[in-house]
Amino acid sequence: MARKSRLLLFVQLLLGPALVRCSCPLPLVLNTWPFKNATEAAWRTLASGGSALDAVETGCAQCESEQCDGTVGFGGSPDELGETTLDAMIMDGTTMNVGAVGDLRRIKNAIGVARRVLEHTTHTLLAGESATKFAESMGFVNEDLSTEASRALHSDWRAGNCQPNYWRNVVPDASKYCGPYKPPGISKQDRSAYGETGANYGHDTIGMVVIHKMGRTAAGTSTNGIKFKIHGRIGDSPIPGAGAYADDTAGAAAATGDGDILMRFLPSYQAVEYMRSGESPTTACRKVISRIHKYFPEFFGAVICANVTGSYGKSKVEATGSAQTEFQDITATRPSRCRVRRRKDAVDNKGAACAAVRKCGQSEEQAGPFPC
Repeated sequence: MARKSRLLLFVQLLLGPALVRCSCPLPLVLNTWPFKNATEAAWRTLASGGSALDAVETGCAQCESEQCDGTVGFGGSPDELGETTLDAMIMDGTTMNVGAVGDLRRIKNAIGVARRVLEHTTHTLLAGESATKFAESMGFVNEDLSTEASRALHSDWRAGNCQPNYWRNVVPDASKYCGPYKPPGISKQDRSAYGETGANYGHDTIGMVVIHKMGRTAAGTSTNGIKFKIHGRIGDSPIPGAGAYADDTAGAAAATGDGDILMRFLPSYQAVEYMRSGESPTTACRKVISRIHKYFPEFFGAVICANVTGSYGKSKVEATGSAQTEFQDITATRPSRCRVRRRKDAVDNKGAACAAVRKCGQSEEQAGPFPC
């Protein structure tokens, strides 16, 4: 669920205290990876009066529609049978209700289906064909999630003797051959042509955290999983407390990375609990990542955290094992005219700086919809 070669985090902090400390740090929209359009879609929802839950759904849906980085939405990350399946989750930090889908097939709007699970059932997670049938009953269209690009990707993988894959302790040797696979001693399988192991394919998931101006929280995720996963695999993204977690009494968090490892530690839940106990968001994120790295030194992933006051933090670990909490590629987006005035005013009067942002935000044509 994360990419080894680059594990970027994109943060669009809307009037948050990291750059300006004033009496109006909220609302806040925070998400993993440089999926700016998703962040802005979530913000527009808040600006038009939508709830934190609405914002998370809209932001993640934007990524699904755009097929962000090929790792969210349809047409990406085919499994070993060539099918694209989706995982998604949305959580309301006010009610602690959750809706999630795993291994969702032939339905493009996974986060929308997750929202329907939250609103129209007493369940938390639906999976596989049953999740698809539920989605159809909710009015979602059943359609093929594969594209020419995903079919070509799968074809190339097969031609490379199915490398890499996620099997172990099976016959034939999964590091050299395609399946089908079985445990040793069950039966012998015909072997396909020999091939070298390919590079390890990583993955990006959108994890989004929203803190409403009234302090209400929500979090969500959406992903098409890891490339060439075993058919039926579900990662951490739809698991509450693993992919994301929100609680109005403390804050919210979301994770991205190796989902099969992440779900064993419930990092999003743990980060929120650290913040509840008084840790800063950055410290909470760092402690979560450090704990995972202790058991799995080759783990790669990241966690983003925000508390209900609007402070945020983040921590990641690369495949090399080097943990980081500061990134050059973090982006804080503000209307440029507001940014200049805020910096000038903040020198003498933090309250004036906040007022300047509020005044600037009144003009959407010049400054964009960024009310204080």
